[in-house]
Amino acid sequence: MKRQKHLVVVVGPTAVGKTDLCVQLAKHYNTEIISADSRQFFKEMRIGTAKPSPAEQQGVVHHFVDSHSIAEAYNAGAFEQDVLALLERLFERHEVVIMTGGSGLYVRAVLEGMDEMPDADPNVREALTRQYEEAGLQPLLDKLQELDPLYFAQVDKDNPQRIIRAVEVCVSSGMPYSSFRRSEKQQRPFNSIRIGLTRDRAELYSRIDQRMDQMLQQGLLEEAKELYPYRAHNALQTVGYKEVFDFLEGKYDWAEAVRLLKRNSRRYAKRQLTWFNKNPEEYTWFNPQQWQEMMAYIDAQVKG
Repeated sequence: MKRQKHLVVVVGPTAVGKTDLCVQLAKHYNTEIISADSRQFFKEMRIGTAKPSPAEQQGVVHHFVDSHSIAEAYNAGAFEQDVLALLERLFERHEVVIMTGGSGLYVRAVLEGMDEMPDADPNVREALTRQYEEAGLQPLLDKLQELDPLYFAQVDKDNPQRIIRAVEVCVSSGMPYSSFRRSEKQQRPFNSIRIGLTRDRAELYSRIDQRMDQMLQQGLLEEAKELYPYRAHNALQTVGYKEVFDFLEGKYDWAEAVRLLKRNSRRYAKRQLTWFNKNPEEYTWFNPQQWQEMMAYIDAQVKG
């Protein structure tokens, strides 16, 4: 009898409780976890990414945690290919595999395929990055609105990497970024069971503030000092590191850095929820405390 293949995908905002829940899921199905968090790949980024510690992993195998060095180039397209190859092997041993993360682009790459974008032009990228560092994001937003109003209307306007990449494609190719985006989803040789985790907003924001305090106690400032030479790396142009780098550069004092760290983390969580709610029918949403209801739902899908 041919083995069924089910990828249980658990998404949700930062600090919602994905790690604990997925470890329990993996134990229930005696399986392994794939991390689709685009910052947890990098072994040098320990504290600011809230990676599951060995104790939190509870003996469950986690793939794509500490899998790469920040000195390496790694993107969603490479992740897609690597995960599909890994899943082929995992499904030989397991009927169910868990994938979890808050990086919507990386989750979508595995489930639906990446858009076929032209290769990056390092010269254009360097010039745009320099423009961003010197003049901020607004000139690039204006440029994107001029070159590709369709994508401008959709893009997360607080995401410098995505905006720089879109303008780079427009400038390098002479065509709108949106013209390269795939309209049809790729077919996959497995069934995906898509779960979203959410909490009451006040509770979620309180958990985010507590997590930030914990990171600071664990030594986020010292880690940021070690990573400062790599600060231009996409993975470090993100909440948690950027605020500390700006403090190190004297842009504001430590109290303001901590305030911005918490505020921007809450905003990031809101953007994550917006991303996953773009097509609300794709995910079935639960509070992490609704364990019994969620397990009944997943089991029904697996037994199908």
